[in-house]
Amino acid sequence: MSAPNAAGWRPSLGQAERAENTTLSGDYGLMLEEGLSFELGAADKCGVDIDYADRSPIEGLARFLRSEAPALPGLTEPEVVRHYTRLSRQNYAIDLGPFPLGSCTMKHNPRLNEKMARLPGFADVHPMQPQTTVQGALEVIEQLADWLMKLTGMASVAMSPKAGAHGELCGLLCIRAALDARGETRDVVLVPESAHGTNPATAAFAGFKVETIPATPAGRVDVEALRAKLAPNVAGVMITNPNTCGLFEPDMREIADAVHAAGGYVYCDGANFNAIVGKVRPGDLGVDAMHINLHKTFSTPHGGGGPGAGPVVLSEALAPFAPLPFVTRGADGSVRLVEEENAGEGHAQAFGRMVAFHGQMGMFTRALTYILSHGADGLRQVAEDAVLNANYVLRACEDLLPAPFAASGPCMHEALFSDAGLAEGFTTLDIAKGLIDEGFHPMTVYFPLVVKGAMLVEPTETESKAGLDRFITSLRSLAERAKAGDESLHSAPHFAPRRRLDETLAARKPVLVWQGDAAAAGTPSRSEAGGR
Repeated sequence: MSAPNAAGWRPSLGQAERAENTTLSGDYGLMLEEGLSFELGAADKCGVDIDYADRSPIEGLARFLRSEAPALPGLTEPEVVRHYTRLSRQNYAIDLGPFPLGSCTMKHNPRLNEKMARLPGFADVHPMQPQTTVQGALEVIEQLADWLMKLTGMASVAMSPKAGAHGELCGLLCIRAALDARGETRDVVLVPESAHGTNPATAAFAGFKVETIPATPAGRVDVEALRAKLAPNVAGVMITNPNTCGLFEPDMREIADAVHAAGGYVYCDGANFNAIVGKVRPGDLGVDAMHINLHKTFSTPHGGGGPGAGPVVLSEALAPFAPLPFVTRGADGSVRLVEEENAGEGHAQAFGRMVAFHGQMGMFTRALTYILSHGADGLRQVAEDAVLNANYVLRACEDLLPAPFAASGPCMHEALFSDAGLAEGFTTLDIAKGLIDEGFHPMTVYFPLVVKGAMLVEPTETESKAGLDRFITSLRSLAERAKAGDESLHSAPHFAPRRRLDETLAARKPVLVWQGDAAAAGTPSRSEAGGR
């Protein structure tokens, strides 16, 4: 195999080299090949001995008895353990390397947080326990809520939403309830082009019509275009700040004042709060509602669809409409979960519930641990270091990868590049797939949509300079190869467990059910789908 060049990248295996390095087993050293469980097992065997139960029909349930065995793979215990262990070795994780996903804010989860979340009383708490037995857990929720209100300068917080988009829905339902209380029917929400993609989706889901606000050439909200859209039917604006171009919206106060003067409310997407935590209080900018992704800013685990938490902070104008339940402290010092509307305890006009119970206790414990271990000065440093790291990446690569908004000044938490300037036929996708060969998870690609061939990189504050230098060296080398027309990039990745897939075919014609003989069922073989 060829040696790495001065830039640190290693040329891809050619066909001759690949043939010479093919193994009989399909395994390559510690990179172990693994099939589907259906391919490994057989329907006529089982890993355990099961006594046949009495099959006498139970009255009323006889029609549910199986007439044949389920089509499940039969595996022994060692086969099951090895199967899932091998699959886990093919997965990328934050404990293996950086996740430079722009807008996703994937950062290290401190082990102190995990230790606290596993303490008896937190790890085994049950939502149906009597409140007198979970005072410690309720105090954690109250303390976290207090910190979130202080950090954002807001009057209230709904802790129960389970994720960012869930929090967005909560905020819009608060806005709708406030408008209903005023006896007004407003059905339009304004969403800038630089907002997160979930913003217009959530507004539509909540029953609002969405109108788009264009971005300026500098990548920020066109304030005059927004003013022109303000009308009696506008319920509010959903704005992301810092926005998805990695830029702070300096006219945020002006925007909020204009929306309020028109009778609307301001929803701020708080997914990028990590860039300003401890430095800027959104409440001071005129924000009425903002969700906070605890995983993005306060380091709780991220991914896999949960468990998540997306608390929503609210201004005084929206606080009365926050959903139930909520935590309050009584005159005797005890903490109580308020489950029903009560004008004397706040949230007098709650729009209802978001979830059956209160929220994700494990995430609350981790987030509060993170806040207390950092303190006010530490949280400010989180934002400062996140912004510093992003600008380091931006300035280190802008000579090879065009940075559309670099002239607008320093970025915030993420650096935005485009694929303009690469050799003809080379795109962002080639750079992303090449990063996999280099041992990195790709950055966010083709988002935001305002930039052609966008590459959005967010290093977060938890990456060291040495780690950033490794990533930058690889990214630069890939850009150089793409500019030079290195055809091997078109078929990258070459060293991953699976080669480049036909992602369009996979999205449009997913094979979700095991069909037995894949060829007979018309399923693409591994080689056709891009397998090794």
